[in-house]
Amino acid sequence: MASAEYKVIQTNVKTGNVVRTLPVTAISFTHTLNASGSCAVTIPLFAPEADPNSLVPGISGLVVLRDDVPVWGGILWTLDGNIAEGTLNLNASGFHSHYQGRYFVNGWTAKSREQATILKDWFAYCNADNGIATNASGVSATGNVRTTVWTRYELKNVAEAIDELADNIGGFNFRYVPYWVTAGAKIGHRFVISSREGVPTSHSLTHRANCDVTGVSYDSTALCTVAYATGADKGNGEKLVGIFENSSLAAAMPERVIVGSYTDVKETQTLISKAQAHINAGAVPTAIPELTLYPGEFSPLDFIPGDITAVDVNAGYIALYDEFVVTECATAIDANGTETIKLALASKELFNNANPS
Repeated sequence: MASAEYKVIQTNVKTGNVVRTLPVTAISFTHTLNASGSCAVTIPLFAPEADPNSLVPGISGLVVLRDDVPVWGGILWTLDGNIAEGTLNLNASGFHSHYQGRYFVNGWTAKSREQATILKDWFAYCNADNGIATNASGVSATGNVRTTVWTRYELKNVAEAIDELADNIGGFNFRYVPYWVTAGAKIGHRFVISSREGVPTSHSLTHRANCDVTGVSYDSTALCTVAYATGADKGNGEKLVGIFENSSLAAAMPERVIVGSYTDVKETQTLISKAQAHINAGAVPTAIPELTLYPGEFSPLDFIPGDITAVDVNAGYIALYDEFVVTECATAIDANGTETIKLALASKELFNNANPS
């Protein structure tokens, strides 16, 4: 299989207009489940394209192209000029990072509304006030209604609101997908959601056949027999509380309690659902494989965070054949154009019923 051709373009982050193609010497980018992801790019410090008048953190966007198809997009936040080595290192985060700096400054109220409608309303609100034109038109109804109420005094963060809406039983996985609005001239990005339970794929990964499984860790940190979720103050110094228990796990292990705090949740039933999600996510220890795909077997877009893939490995204690959810896909391209793709995964059970953060 021929090597893919990579380019990095600089954009105006507000408009998506292409400014120029950058002369890159190294590229790495990461897609992370329900998070911004990151990108690091190196260009020559003395290249004409290293223009301090236009390549500006917080104002410039970066988009990675693979064979002229956008595969990663985001906002340049920091850069580091290494005079001794003659390099300029650019560091960007995905478009979700914009919403980490946006707030509901006038408060927000949505009672018993379809969560897809709530999301569209939030993006429309941000886009209308000096935003980045996130396209949420393709977000389909999920059948789940939510209530979100914040006063202007709470100054609720928009990214945090999206995270919390996603992080529920009946929630969703989300990502931002860059695309050509006008080929070669303008980049847009879509907000896309998918099932919280993961999206099945036909990919199957076998150790020493099409990948190297470099390690598998087993984590029981989330195990709990009883979960409490505390909410907003009722006004008398007491907080609303939701409780859920796992009696079958309690029969096998000593009591282990997890407490989650959701200070802006004002409904007991919502807190019970949060507690239940802790219990569901903590029902079994989680297996977390990490692996490197063999060159030429797959592209970075073959494994989208939230996808489900089968993993087969037999190496002593580590003997498993199971389905896992992709939590991160990291791609690196060196100066020779060699592409390396690494995956981080987690047990599918961890996501079947949402895992409150």
